[in-house]
Amino acid sequence: MTASRPSRPFWGWIRAIGGLALLAVLLWRVGAGPFLTGVRRIDAVALGVALAAGALTTVCSAWRWRLVATRLGVNLPLHRAIAAYYRAQFLNTTLPGGIAGDVHRAVRHGRSIGDVRLGVRSVAVERIAGQAVVAGLGVLLLAVLPSPVRHYALYALIPFAVLAGVLAWRQRRRAAEMPWLGVAGLSAVILAGHLTTFVVAARTAGATASVTRLLPLTVCALLAMMLPLNLAGWGPREGVAAWAFGAAGLTAEQGVATAVTYGVLGLVACLPGALVLLARVLRPSTPDAGVAAHG
Repeated sequence: MTASRPSRPFWGWIRAIGGLALLAVLLWRVGAGPFLTGVRRIDAVALGVALAAGALTTVCSAWRWRLVATRLGVNLPLHRAIAAYYRAQFLNTTLPGGIAGDVHRAVRHGRSIGDVRLGVRSVAVERIAGQAVVAGLGVLLLAVLPSPVRHYALYALIPFAVLAGVLAWRQRRRAAEMPWLGVAGLSAVILAGHLTTFVVAARTAGATASVTRLLPLTVCALLAMMLPLNLAGWGPREGVAAWAFGAAGLTAEQGVATAVTYGVLGLVACLPGALVLLARVLRPSTPDAGVAAHG
């Protein structure tokens, strides 16, 4: 008798426990001070920047999703995509695992067009393509700007480019169907929005280093958020920020405070998603993000 495969919720809890463990280690090493500093210093300016940058990145993310869905033969109005993306981001930042919102978005989108598999595919392709572009741009920035990992980033560019080329060749038919120019452009704007929020978080937490010095450190922390062991985005980001700030001649405490500030600002930026959820509860008959699949 074969053993059953672990369920997805099981792995979601494993990821959450891993993120919680990382936060516990940081709390033991640097104390509660940096965590509290990251919350106490947030002001109206930081909140305003977070909401504005969040609106920009959400619109661009929804637009990217619409491009992918359209190429797959699905009519996806932009305003519905924006609402669904806000809702997904809010769920991602408030539920363990960090992907519950995307799963919810994919399933609801699939049901709304009468094809769950196609809905899931459009979300999966959009997320994978977007994260691949962001990771590539992040590695490129780390290779160009002075940072503790610049030496490694330079070497990482070669295998990254080779891997991307091999995957593109093997999937050349599907890759030809992907609106890469639009995905790349929108992903670049999304990365810029996240970096802006991170730099504002660093300034809010008390970091006085130049933007050129802060940017590669924030890129390291952002890339760490792609690691699967996290508690709704928390854990690897704070750990890598502590290491990167310390290695760059700043302090680990400042890195943790910056990452915590960014986490709080990120949650604030996603709060419109709570309104989308509330509207859905109050008006359950409202159509969801998808419309119909083309023939």
